[in-house]
Amino acid sequence: QIQLVESGGDLVQPGESLTLSCTASGFTADHFAIYWFRQAPGKERERVSCMSVLDGTTDFADSVKGRFSVSRDSAKNTMYLQMSGLMPEDTAVYYCAKGSYWDWRYSYLEIWGQGTLVTVSS
Repeated sequence: QIQLVESGGDLVQPGESLTLSCTASGFTADHFAIYWFRQAPGKERERVSCMSVLDGTTDFADSVKGRFSVSRDSAKNTMYLQMSGLMPEDTAVYYCAKGSYWDWRYSYLEIWGQGTLVTVSS
């Protein structure tokens, strides 16, 4: 069964860091673009980042540039979203998603994880 499972969401204080994980099963994540999205209460889903493994190309939303990064552990078939300098406006449910192709610029979204909640509050 092809699926993605996110984990790592937590309650953190402003300025702190947090790393989310997205573990894939049923397929080799290295062969596909992986995206991170988030959805804050009452707002539309926003694409946070996307990554093409084969050429290392990444893209980030302006709201997170310089604060968020992505990486992956091929042995664990797991992708990570590293978040630093967290702000209350980063509070959202974070989702990872699988693209149909290795290059995020030419992919459509195929599979979504169930999401993990990040709350940034003092």
